[in-house]
Amino acid sequence: MKKDEHYKRLVLRELYYSKVLSAPELSERIGKSLPLVIRTLSNLTDEDILQDSGYAPSSGGRRAATYTVNKDALFILSVSMDQLVTRISMMNMDNRHMVGIKQIELPLKDNPGVPAELARQLNEVITQSGISKKQIIGIGIGMPGFIDVRKGINHSFPLLQSDNGTIVEYLSAATGLPVCIDNDSSVVALAEYHFGAARGHRNAMVVNVGWGVGLGMMLEGQLFRGDNGFAGEFSHIPLFNNNKLCSCGKSGCLETEASLLVLLEKTVEGLRAGRLSVLNGNFPSGHSETDVERILEAAGKGDKFCVELLAAIGYNIGRGIAILIHILNPRSVVLSGRGSLAGKLWTAPVQQALNEHCIPRLMNYTTIEVSQLGYEAELLGAAALVMENYINQK
Repeated sequence: MKKDEHYKRLVLRELYYSKVLSAPELSERIGKSLPLVIRTLSNLTDEDILQDSGYAPSSGGRRAATYTVNKDALFILSVSMDQLVTRISMMNMDNRHMVGIKQIELPLKDNPGVPAELARQLNEVITQSGISKKQIIGIGIGMPGFIDVRKGINHSFPLLQSDNGTIVEYLSAATGLPVCIDNDSSVVALAEYHFGAARGHRNAMVVNVGWGVGLGMMLEGQLFRGDNGFAGEFSHIPLFNNNKLCSCGKSGCLETEASLLVLLEKTVEGLRAGRLSVLNGNFPSGHSETDVERILEAAGKGDKFCVELLAAIGYNIGRGIAILIHILNPRSVVLSGRGSLAGKLWTAPVQQALNEHCIPRLMNYTTIEVSQLGYEAELLGAAALVMENYINQK
């Protein structure tokens, strides 16, 4: 890649995250000289990728011109996958969904048809958007599992790889676009760090409450993946002597007592045992995602049974968070992902667990927040993943 192109991408990344910046601010952020930044801004403006955005507030001298990205010049195809459901969105540089969010049922386990079906759906979204592939920076995918981001391999779902190469190689060939993948909790952490509750906190732990309980770690402003990319397996901290088999093959993991699957299972068990709830009569429906949404909605409306279940799970998550605080001393812990739709119902039980299991001197320096991004977090993070990789993309 030519140096001028590299500088352009550095500038675009900063403007994508910050929306509006002046040349001096960009010079400081990317560590390049002001004349070079001004020349890069001029070139990007001439190409209609950037546009003027008025002037920065006066600091005593001449007010600096500010710039923003032309929201309709470049686009990102963002993909959020879990074990059962995949969501796809064409997003502009202002993170706006251009043709809505496409949601499909696409089970990952023991399903060799995933790569072909995903490629078909991606190409369909591109066609429906009417956007030229020349304007699409790339495709970002957040998915569950042990993922080697350098090789583009998901070790947890081996059928995603085939004779046609890794999932990244296959999708790139099928769409003609650059593709990058990462663990779903890592991309959720990127979203919270750049756009959500962890913004401005260089050391933040983002707990992704979903079918499992994932963890994305921002350390010193960088996504921490560990030596081979597998860091953050929060679900599998052995906390319980409950003799419950975990998906990892061990027993007593945090996941066995704290996940949305556990919430669904305990709801069904309680209703069958005669617990009173607004859910009685037509629950479960057989669609896990819809059923969990109904539980969270009922809890939000004060259903005593559902609130109790969330409180128990929140307390168990808090026990795990206490361990994180002791080891990593983060500035912020954010509860994100699908489960964050329960909002403040998580706060009290998590805090109670910290009161009981965490050293106060450490706990008092860490804030516990519930994400406002909710179910959008993974799509936003997958888009941010593309921008992170765009710097070195050929």
